[in-house]
Amino acid sequence: MNVLALDGALGGFSAAVASENRVAASAQESGNVALEHGLGLLQKALGEAGIPIGRLDRLAVGVGPGGFTGLRIAIAYAKALAAAWKLPLVPISSFDLLEFGSCFERSLAVVVGRPGVISARYRCEDETKRASGRIAEVLNELLPPSEAGLKSLDVVGASKDVLDALAERGSSVRSVNPAVTPAAAAAALAACSRVPPGSLHEVRADYGELPAAKAPKP
Repeated sequence: MNVLALDGALGGFSAAVASENRVAASAQESGNVALEHGLGLLQKALGEAGIPIGRLDRLAVGVGPGGFTGLRIAIAYAKALAAAWKLPLVPISSFDLLEFGSCFERSLAVVVGRPGVISARYRCEDETKRASGRIAEVLNELLPPSEAGLKSLDVVGASKDVLDALAERGSSVRSVNPAVTPAAAAAALAACSRVPPGSLHEVRADYGELPAAKAPKP
């Protein structure tokens, strides 16, 4: 199976091609480059992989949470290409991209939206929880103080302020880098084993974090 994947949610923009469950090529740039360089990175990845469009079986795209602008542009590109090339499109969560290729007993995947604001997913055995908002509020919701002394927590994608906040709570933390990078490479591999939705309209952005302001209560 040949998969072309895009991601604009997890820091910059990346494109990758997976063929027969391995990454054939990838390209990435950091910063807000999705609009200016996104399609160029896509062409670069396809060219280096040596796989023509006619041999692609499906597309994949990271649907967030993550950076607002890059996320919207990546999904717009992916939907337009899927419609033009008549290919199925597989949405992949940013949390799944961060943890792809790793096996954790107890984990916290963290996506930084704006300074001091995060989206996070906590997983332990059969329990999965997620929350978005300010760092302290998210950690209080996902990791109550009573759980601070539990077995070690693997944390993926967290910035220093999140790790510092966890340390202040007395949590035993191991900071882990994503096993597969760039994010589009993880998306391409993950999409090989997932069932695409029946319609492109089912592929939606997950912005995750709280809005910039809340309407006051009456």
